[in-house]
This record gives sequence, structure tokens and C-alpha cells, in this order.
Amino acid sequence: MQILVTGSNGQLGNEMRVLSAQHPKHRYFFTDVAASEGVQEKDDVRVEALDITDREEVTAFVEKNGIDLIVNCAAYTNVDKAEEDEVTAMKINAEALSVLGEQGVKVIHISTDYVFSGEGYVPYRESDVIAPHTVYGATKYEGEKRLLASCPEAVILRTAWLYSSFGNNFVKTMIRLGKEKKELGVVYDQIGTPTYAADLAAAVFTVIESPIWHPGVYHFTNEGVCSWYDFTLAIHELAGIKGCAVRPILSEEYAYKTPRPHYSVLDKSKFKMAFGVEIPHWLDGLRRCVKLLKE
Repeated sequence: MQILVTGSNGQLGNEMRVLSAQHPKHRYFFTDVAASEGVQEKDDVRVEALDITDREEVTAFVEKNGIDLIVNCAAYTNVDKAEEDEVTAMKINAEALSVLGEQGVKVIHISTDYVFSGEGYVPYRESDVIAPHTVYGATKYEGEKRLLASCPEAVILRTAWLYSSFGNNFVKTMIRLGKEKKELGVVYDQIGTPTYAADLAAAVFTVIESPIWHPGVYHFTNEGVCSWYDFTLAIHELAGIKGCAVRPILSEEYAYKTPRPHYSVLDKSKFKMAFGVEIPHWLDGLRRCVKLLKE
């Protein structure tokens, strides 16, 4: 297949680039709007410029390269800024999904736990009530609806608490702050599942390589649950950070500009049943990521 991967300079896009070497039977086109000054080279893999909000540009790219499948890793993910710039968030997270869905090819799209209220207490299933409390969550859900309207055969993977050895993320921030500070206050009343982007990328390839195409909405994170506080303790232990005391705090003690979900655990039963896979525990993913960061 000819596979277009958007958002290739992001955490998941980079992991897709790395993992693509293990799936050489396909040809990949890695793109990102950030490559606007021309072609960028990363480990001999080209990252080309492509604006997924530009219908004519996307259509021309798909036709020129004979694309069979689009993997959309691009998104407006800054939760706080989205509240102030709903127009841009809507353009990238929703309007672009109509563009991608209208190309007449298969689409795999990454969505988020933020489509739910975050007020639950049991793992969210795909069929649970949608009730986003943020512009980010609302625009991501609008994107899901627009994609399924234009491409009913699409696969949507909702994920949560994503991190990687690439880009800026919670793991890297906690390692940096752990080395700089003697004490950190970290929220303990928000519960979810840290998800290693390399494992999410592997899940995407599981969908691609499946002998049967299974359209629909699925949840994918690593296994297990924890709070941000527990996550930080694990990060510091694996990174060998001993000089920083981590103190549990309530969400109300942290100056959030935008409300965060108190419960973000996703039920992955549907994905595991459809694709017959076992999913690594979040600690296993974290060990692999921290090991890479040390190297």
C-alpha cells in the first residue's frame, strides 16, 4: 500500500516513522505542516510539507502519489490555547477530517479521551455518552463525526496520556524538573493510563496489517491505571532521580486554565477482541521509553 502519515513531526508521527522500518512492504509518505520550508530529512526518511486543512493540496497529494490509506496523527493538542483559539482548533481537529475523509481512501484517525466528561468511575467504552468539557474535546469529537460522515469505513483510535522519547511531554518534563528541583507537587486526583506512543504506533500497524479491515471507533491505551502523582514517582525511579521529593496535591491546588478530566481510563476490550492482541502495561512502556531517553 501507499500510506500517507500526517503530523509526522509529532510524538506519534515520529514513532510511526521509526516503526515503518519493520513494515517495508508498504511505501510511506510522511508529512507535516511544520515542514513548510521544504523537505526535511530524518533518519533517511523524508518529511514533506502538507497542510491537511487545504482540500486542493491534500487531493493533489493523494492523487499524485496513489495513496491507499491515510493515518492522521496531526492534531491541535494544546488544551489551554484551544479555549482561546477555537477557530484554529476546529480547523485542524474537525474541518481537516472532512478533507481527509473525502479522499476516497481508508483512514485511521487518532482521537482522545477528552470527548468524555471525565466524571466517570469505570473505564469508558466506545458506546458511552459523549460529553466534552473543553474546546479541545469538542473539536476532536466534531472531527470524529465529520470523518465518519465522509468515510464510514474509517478506523478511529481514542487514546490518552500520550508520551514518547520524541517532542515535549509529561515524562520529559518530570525528568527535567526532578533534576532541577528539590520538591514537586503533582496532582493525585486525576486517574488515567499513561500511553507510550510507540505502543500506539504498533496498534496502528496492527490495524494496517489486519487481514480484515475493522472499521469503527476503538479505545487504545496501555494497560493499568494510575494518577499523575503515581506516574511521576515511577518516572523518577526509572530515571534514577533521588534528590527530588514528590508531593501529592489536589487538582484545585494546581492553577489549570482549563478543566482536566478526573477519570480518563478507557476500556480496550473492543480493540483487543477485534485484533486479537495483548497490550503492554504502562510501566512496561515507561521502562522502554526511559531507557531510550538515557541512551
